[in-house]
Amino acid sequence: MKVRTLVSVAAVIAMLLGSAAIADEHGVAWDSLTAEQQQVLNRFADSWDSLPADRQMRLSRGAARWADMTPEQRQQAQQRFMMWSELPDDRRRQIRQHWEEFQGLPPEERRRIRQNYQHFRDLSPEQQQQLRERFRRLSREQRDRLRDRFRDMTPEQRQRMRDRMQRDRRG
Repeated sequence: MKVRTLVSVAAVIAMLLGSAAIADEHGVAWDSLTAEQQQVLNRFADSWDSLPADRQMRLSRGAARWADMTPEQRQQAQQRFMMWSELPDDRRRQIRQHWEEFQGLPPEERRRIRQNYQHFRDLSPEQQQQLRERFRRLSREQRDRLRDRFRDMTPEQRQRMRDRMQRDRRG
């Protein structure tokens, strides 16, 4: 049962993560998958040829990524999948929509967002919580103005603003 669950989870993770397999407009040939990919995707073996080409590609890429993961990374991926599967449908739909919007942004904008997110992650848990609380206390209009203002700043201006905010909090 545990192996079966693991394979099912791996297959779904593979589908979500999106191969070294050969693909063309007809999809990915089952025989072009590595033995390890075939093992991860075993539950799809009988229906593989009937899957849409883009889904075959996502599954094969995900299976390749799964095969390259350490046991710890696999465990983390399983935990993320369990959290994802427990989300309400409307929340998953919202997350997918935001992801698609993010993917539609210019590369420089995506890079900037990733940097800002990393900066937030580098803060202590207490600082993160303080920042969340300050943001929640703002009115919707204030939040929108802040987002627009921050979005229009250069990286240097954003850093100066962060530095000024930290000085204000300390002093």
